[in-house]
Amino acid sequence: MSDVRLGLRHNLAQFSLLVVVNAFVGAMVGMERTILPPIAEQEFHLAAKSAVLSFIVVFGVTKALTNYLAGRLSDRFGRKHVLVGGWLVAAPVPFLLMWAPSWSWVLFANALLGVSQGLTWSTTVIMKIDLAGPQKRGLAMGLNEFAGYFAVAASALATGLIAARYGLRPEPFYLGVGFVAVGLALSAFVVRETKHHVAAESKLHGALPATEAPTQREVFWRTTLTDKNLSSVSQAGLVNNLNDGMAWGLFPLFFSAAHMSLRQIGTLAAIYPATWGVSQLVTGALSDRVGRKWLIAAGMWVQSVGIVFVVLARGFSGFATGAALLGVGTAMVYPTLLAAIGDVAHPSWRASSVGVYRLWRDLGYAIGALLAGVTADAFGLPAAMWLVAALTFASGLIVAVRMRETLQRPLPIKATVEPTCIEAAALRQRSDAVVIDVRSPEEFAAGHVEGAVNIPVDALALGVGEIPRDAFVVTACGKGGGRSDRAAEQLRAMGFTSVRPLCGGTQAWLQLSSQGT
Repeated sequence: MSDVRLGLRHNLAQFSLLVVVNAFVGAMVGMERTILPPIAEQEFHLAAKSAVLSFIVVFGVTKALTNYLAGRLSDRFGRKHVLVGGWLVAAPVPFLLMWAPSWSWVLFANALLGVSQGLTWSTTVIMKIDLAGPQKRGLAMGLNEFAGYFAVAASALATGLIAARYGLRPEPFYLGVGFVAVGLALSAFVVRETKHHVAAESKLHGALPATEAPTQREVFWRTTLTDKNLSSVSQAGLVNNLNDGMAWGLFPLFFSAAHMSLRQIGTLAAIYPATWGVSQLVTGALSDRVGRKWLIAAGMWVQSVGIVFVVLARGFSGFATGAALLGVGTAMVYPTLLAAIGDVAHPSWRASSVGVYRLWRDLGYAIGALLAGVTADAFGLPAAMWLVAALTFASGLIVAVRMRETLQRPLPIKATVEPTCIEAAALRQRSDAVVIDVRSPEEFAAGHVEGAVNIPVDALALGVGEIPRDAFVVTACGKGGGRSDRAAEQLRAMGFTSVRPLCGGTQAWLQLSSQGT
């Protein structure tokens, strides 16, 4: 526990590993993006758009409910166990999709996929927030979502190409078997638990008194409705995935109606998540600089414009431009929403709040598929897409009006260089110095600087109340450089204006005294 440090640099190996794991998580969804709507129409002869999109409804509902449970389960049992469990649930999915004799089997496979995605993707998000700490949260989420959605795009493109050459089934789903095998192996044998990082960050925030810690019910309602920031984030997430559910289900059908080939549909299906994924490398870090609120609002508006562009386009280049705009807008929103949750929620209940947010966000898949399917059946594909574009624009307005900026910017630091340690001989000349020995009482009793007071480093905050903040303070440990340096940093953070550790520590002082100098 004492070795736990927050930040991307200090946890680069584990963070990078989780980025790779999340790429395999995303690839599992990507293998359906291009070919499942054509399978519904060509192999199972589903005519109604609402029936074709039923697999997205099942996926969205199961993923949303599992997201909510994943946050609570990861708080209770640990992140790694939940991650491994999610991969085990995913294991049958490729085989069910390969050999499904009826559409109900496809729906069952998507229920399992939704549960798996809820457990695995939620947990990799939570673990990356744990590792990153508060300073680079937007960048961390950008890297996470880049890996996941770039993999969605690559998988969608790959399955489209395989299907164009070999047929819709079973060959494209062979990729899924490999995704599960590698993802499960990495999660089970290489990924490490991150709950210790939560404890470390909680200390920085200060532990919540038992009377102030929210119940699960309170976390749910804060994230859903009562907290203006958290609830604004939740509704934006829901509408974001509402239009993603529409794009997932209707775009392939819309492109097919415009006489695009299966290869072209696969390329178009990949452009949206590829742009989404790559752009998050920029937008996640950008939110750490410019803030969360306006990046979210503007992102929703760009998404709306992208959908309108697709509806009005008449050929491949126009469709590609609209899909790219939708990807850029989603990239502006997706990592920023998660970073905003991390800004607002205390570390002790953050995972649960992320679970509630992801519950509402991924219910957007189901709501979007139902709304788009019913509207398309009644009024046609363009009408369904116009409706979703309008809802997306309205969501951006809600963020602009209701949400406040959540990014806490650090206070400016004075451009001063802290002095180095003070030598024992120089300390002898400073009669005004207050020497604090930060070792244990036993070490202090064995020998100490003349006139020093003993305040162990762990009790420093409670023991320096009577010392003036403008006093010249010297911190001493055994040999210098360890506890005395840490104590000096703590005292400066408490407002002491002149603090220097003792060079060589108590040992240097005692050696000087033994020489009679």
